[in-house]
Amino acid sequence: MYLHQLKIGNVTLKNNVLLAPMAGITNLPFRLICKKFDPGLVCTEMISSKGLYYNDEKTKQLLNMENEQRPVAVQIFGNDAQIMGISAKQISKIADIIDINMGCPAPKVVKNGEGSKLMLNLELAGNIIEEVVKSSTVPVTVKIRKGWDKNNITAVELAKIAEEKGASAITIHGRTREEFFSGEVDLSIIKKVKEAVSIPVIGNGNIKTPNEAIEMFEKTNVDGIMIGRGAIGNPWIFKQIIDYLNNNKTETITNKEKLNIILEHINLQIQYLGENTGIKELRKHMAYYLKGLNGASAIRQKINQIETKNELENCLIEYFNNL
Repeated sequence: MYLHQLKIGNVTLKNNVLLAPMAGITNLPFRLICKKFDPGLVCTEMISSKGLYYNDEKTKQLLNMENEQRPVAVQIFGNDAQIMGISAKQISKIADIIDINMGCPAPKVVKNGEGSKLMLNLELAGNIIEEVVKSSTVPVTVKIRKGWDKNNITAVELAKIAEEKGASAITIHGRTREEFFSGEVDLSIIKKVKEAVSIPVIGNGNIKTPNEAIEMFEKTNVDGIMIGRGAIGNPWIFKQIIDYLNNNKTETITNKEKLNIILEHINLQIQYLGENTGIKELRKHMAYYLKGLNGASAIRQKINQIETKNELENCLIEYFNNL
């Protein structure tokens, strides 16, 4: 009942269980790993429109979609409507969907009036959406939060503006910027956004189990769900949720299967970033993969000292063989 295809503009997704964009996480290797578990859509890390405008090499690397199964959404952020439009024109040549970030709570983003700070400046937010939609040849979506703080709950108003300016879907995270990722997700505000617009609404925030996915659908009537932090170290969550929505049961991943996924992730990451950077960037993923396992704390400390691929692989194989 809850699992179905999702149409965003002229793009039809095979299902409505999606991977959220996450800075420093959803690079090409992580998206390729998640794709094995069948999300309907994956999204890049958020990409600076100014970085694209000024032809920054590191920014351009975030657009790498080599050998990636489609569809892929590219998320952009910025506070200049004209530059956002120019970036959208460029990105729509390679992306299937463009997502505008109006929800990022990071201090370095909001201090520039970007991300969730735009929830305090609805006129500028509307101008940005209008410019991006006008410049893009692919559907445009907008990712927002409940609001800036408890005194500025602007999600419903911004959702209506987004629809009016031509957005094809809205994703809402049910917390304010002030809350970051703490406290309960407010499902009632997600429901209000869903009731306020006719374009698809995707619910986001704290979905880490199939039961939490069901709760999001039941209490908000959203058209789809988006999983962010719940997928870090746990990319099989997409298959578990899809199986549960399909037939009310799901299989627990074995330690052997988990190890194989981790080893594949290591290979992809090092191909993408090289051994030195790749190993360092993998440490945060390893902490999540190993969370809750016996002796995880000690093995994490060991992994944080490792600098070569062979050492990391051998350490993990030995650890999992002894579990």
